Amino acid sequence: MKVGILADSHDNLGALGKAVSVFNDAEVSLVCHAGDLISPFVSRQLKNLSMDMIAVFGNNDGERFGLSQAFPNQIHRAPHLFTFNHKKILLMHEPNQLDALNSSGQYDCIIYGHTHEVDIQTGKTLVINSGECGGWLNGRRTVAIWDIESGEVDVIPI
Repeated sequence: MKVGILADSHDNLGALGKAVSVFNDAEVSLVCHAGDLISPFVSRQLKNLSMDMIAVFGNNDGERFGLSQAFPNQIHRAPHLFTFNHKKILLMHEPNQLDALNSSGQYDCIIYGHTHEVDIQTGKTLVINSGECGGWLNGRRTVAIWDIESGEVDVIPI
């Protein structure tokens, strides 16, 4: 079972379209967006996902009402804790208290964004930042796919 991960798409519809294709082609079971979708019109691309998506608001998501309307029951205030395939996953945007959360041992995986940099930490708790999907800040557009059974995380340029 695989989980697609992205963050910081920042309204880049072309990048989102590529991310959707990567996740659909890989037949992931769930997509997690770690915030900064920005505007409700990103739903034009994300509605093409063949699987469910869970997202959290990021610090730049100003149109929260519109995003909530575009993604009913899919977008949450961060941090958002949920269970998927018997794994306790904490989805957040900003890495506030990341070290403390990681060392607590309460989660199987912590997914975050905000820094626009790839960060994969293995250990008792797997920590994943897929980098930035939008590519506006550092010019690199990346997403990740986490294989829950093997624990492997592949970072994929888009």
